[in-house]
Amino acid sequence: MSSTQLPKSISVLIPTLNEQEGIKLTIDSIPKDKLAELGYDLEILVIDGNSTDLTRQIANEMGSKIILEKRTGYGRAYKTGFSEAKGDIIVTLDADGTYPAELIPDYIRYLNEKKLDFITVNRFSKMEGNAMLISHRIGNKLLSLVTSLLYSIKVKDSQSGMWIMSKTFADAINLLSDDFSFSEEIKIVAFRFFKAFELDGKYYKRTGKRKLATFNDGWKNLKYLFQFRSLVKFAVKSTHENVAESLLINNS
Repeated sequence: MSSTQLPKSISVLIPTLNEQEGIKLTIDSIPKDKLAELGYDLEILVIDGNSTDLTRQIANEMGSKIILEKRTGYGRAYKTGFSEAKGDIIVTLDADGTYPAELIPDYIRYLNEKKLDFITVNRFSKMEGNAMLISHRIGNKLLSLVTSLLYSIKVKDSQSGMWIMSKTFADAINLLSDDFSFSEEIKIVAFRFFKAFELDGKYYKRTGKRKLATFNDGWKNLKYLFQFRSLVKFAVKSTHENVAESLLINNS
């Protein structure tokens, strides 16, 4: 694709594990007609971690492509989804209806106009009441602060799971985490080595049961921030055309 040719296909990736309560709402919230009016072809990929409820059946009935990923982990699901996605642009959503899918056209427009590689959405800019536990808010703020200090990047919400990125970016990265720390890892790499930006968003109350273990997952993510410092230079594939120059600039 030439630099003057706008991307015209979109892949929306949704990792799932027993999300029968939220998957229909999530898929319905994607503005399919609006995206079609803008000339985008759309595919919806549900990367399912071997759900035992009706998640896959509901998603299949709604026209999504189902990818069964029996290897566990949030990050593992996204690695599989990135490799399977066909769109020029990749958008990620949780399957619980928490993210503002209705804003996808606006985010894509910004990505194109600013010629960015990656956008992450700040949940804290406009959050519904009771959408996040107080303990989760405190933990997220702490992780975001540590991320910013350790890696010299400006991110207000390091754990956000709604991202908009070019497929070339997804193909160029070589992320290591298979767990929830994948979310902070992808932002570190995006802001250190690519053109990335954090946009204001919204965050709605979850549909279905929470799966995040406040202390255990938070502690794992905090430890990973320190462990990843020695590994960050390996998180971009050597075949990416500007990697050598980016590494020199950002690590000088």
